[in-house]
Amino acid sequence: MNRLIICAALAGYLAGCNSSNAGPELPKKDVLAANLDTTADLSKDFFLYANGGWIKTNQIPSDQGSWGIGNLVIEENLKRLRTISEKADSAGAPKGSNEQKIGDFWATAMDSAKIEQQGLQPLKPYLDKINNIKDVQSLIATSAELKKIGSGTLFSDFVTQDDKNSDVMSYKLWQGGLGLPEREYYFKTDTATVHIRKKYTEYITKMLTLSGEDSTKAAADASNILALETKLAKASRKLEDLRDPYKNYNKMAISDLPKLSPAIDWASHMNITGVHRIDSIIVGQPEFFKALSSALQTTPIDVWKSVLKFNLLSDFATSLPEQYGVTAFNFNKLFSGAKERRPRWKRVIQMEENLMGEMLGQLYVKEFFSEKAKQRYTDMVEAIRAALKDRIGQLEWMSDSTKQKAYAKLAAMKKKVGYPDKWKDFSAMQIGRESYVQNVINANAWWHNYQMNKLGKPVDRDEWDMTPQTYNAYYNSSNNEIVLPAGIFTVPGYRDEELDDATVYGYAAASTIGHEITHGFDDEGRQFDDKGNLQSWWTKKDEKEFNKRAQVMVEQFNNYEPLKGYHINGKATLGENIADLGGILLGLEAFKKTEQYKKGEKIAGLTPLQRYFLGYALGWLGQIRDEQLRNQLLTNVHSPAQYRVNGPFVNVDEFYTAFNIKPGSPMYRADSLRVRIW
Repeated sequence: MNRLIICAALAGYLAGCNSSNAGPELPKKDVLAANLDTTADLSKDFFLYANGGWIKTNQIPSDQGSWGIGNLVIEENLKRLRTISEKADSAGAPKGSNEQKIGDFWATAMDSAKIEQQGLQPLKPYLDKINNIKDVQSLIATSAELKKIGSGTLFSDFVTQDDKNSDVMSYKLWQGGLGLPEREYYFKTDTATVHIRKKYTEYITKMLTLSGEDSTKAAADASNILALETKLAKASRKLEDLRDPYKNYNKMAISDLPKLSPAIDWASHMNITGVHRIDSIIVGQPEFFKALSSALQTTPIDVWKSVLKFNLLSDFATSLPEQYGVTAFNFNKLFSGAKERRPRWKRVIQMEENLMGEMLGQLYVKEFFSEKAKQRYTDMVEAIRAALKDRIGQLEWMSDSTKQKAYAKLAAMKKKVGYPDKWKDFSAMQIGRESYVQNVINANAWWHNYQMNKLGKPVDRDEWDMTPQTYNAYYNSSNNEIVLPAGIFTVPGYRDEELDDATVYGYAAASTIGHEITHGFDDEGRQFDDKGNLQSWWTKKDEKEFNKRAQVMVEQFNNYEPLKGYHINGKATLGENIADLGGILLGLEAFKKTEQYKKGEKIAGLTPLQRYFLGYALGWLGQIRDEQLRNQLLTNVHSPAQYRVNGPFVNVDEFYTAFNIKPGSPMYRADSLRVRIW
């Protein structure tokens, strides 16, 4: 789903409500009416009409690349998690307990004086390993060692369910090895991208120089690294091509890997990284590994040593002395647009979230997510499930045989709401007060071992891949499940019971629950069956009809140009765009069965139907800097927020009725051009 790309926020009228010298607390302004820009023409840009009032009065903070409701949820949670961490720090908890680990991690990360005093010392054993590399074989072995502590080089690899046999955990190899966010950054010739490549070599030079390398050599190394990565980028698949599950599924015997990439000693690499108890492997992009093998044989070993060294310093920059963190920030702001670094405590909490978020989550849900709220959204999932079943039954373009299998998949779809029923066991994670870097290394190593230990064991279908406090949600095609963390349902400043059904059905049922359920039937998810296996369950005629309808959406979004010279990639964003439209339609079907819709009474001058669409728009209210917008358009499978509102709405018939949209207006799309899928 990823609302964090650009999120929404509530207006500043909430500030000051708790003033101690005020009289009785004033009623809260309506959550939807508060953000409207009634001077905007909704028939031209509905997003601006729904959110413009807030946008006019709220600037993006200098340490942010975008600002909106997700940011407010995150800011609120940061404060909550800080309190949890500080309490843990002073609790004197027993060694090995979650509280001890949280408290020690927090204390060590906040001790900036100790971090400065230690310098690169905690990384010295790994820097020595890099310096001692003599040949490709020792390069591969060292790269494997670094991967275990959280510094990846050469390629990506991970453990996940086998796409074609979801009961088995598989080891996957995937393209990687690039320092820039996406392959297109190596080839686009516009001024902004050329500038980014220049700054990238300056960034590499500065990081290597900080570590003690001669500046002239560091600059030469930076140039060589960019040239090497450009070769790897040329062999990497484009963003949209990575979304085809069949083309990115190439299963082979481990014994055949040397034929694919003879320069890599796979037996050594797998032994070091802990890949055991398997005899086959899934390779996402075979052509990348052929190119990597060639690069290993033709690129001087000293260049590879510089690659590993730079990646290690860059990967640990935020936990190293300040000059490394500042250098990394100054480069990364090219992609976020942020003007200044976030305060240390916020950076520390974010790192804590990344490494031990579920540990924090166990303490978080005890205080901040009620059983009543959990039940409301659990019931809403079933309402959305029923709505999709009804819509499938009404599809004229789908055959009955495919419908029956769609029903089976929908019925089998598992829901996870709020937080896990079973928590991960972090007892083996070693966290102390030795050094911040060492804690990060130990936590990364725990996660690496945790993932590798899944090989050869039964799939744990109860596991969560997000923490309860996360402002996001996801659909897992291999498990055929939707996962809805507690954090995604938060509207800052409002208790759940203060929100009317229209708002909640738009904000949560449509943009979250319906969106995630639809992912099971988008262009990628629809290729997995009810058990989570990649196999065709469609008739050829139905598949052709689906693709024809999906292509209408591809073309619609291809025509949007959020930033001059940068269009939305309709093919890469297709799955998310289908899920947005499906979510809106399903949420609406479910909302029509509520008492609020049936009564038709206005709130704040808005009809229930209008409030539903505005509730959805609330989930995307916010603004974004050009730098982050550009990066999103090149690297992300989600459309920018403005187009996640305006784009799907023009395909919904009730939207025209609710707001009297007439032919000839920019928000009007002829009936024959509207996307009709689910």
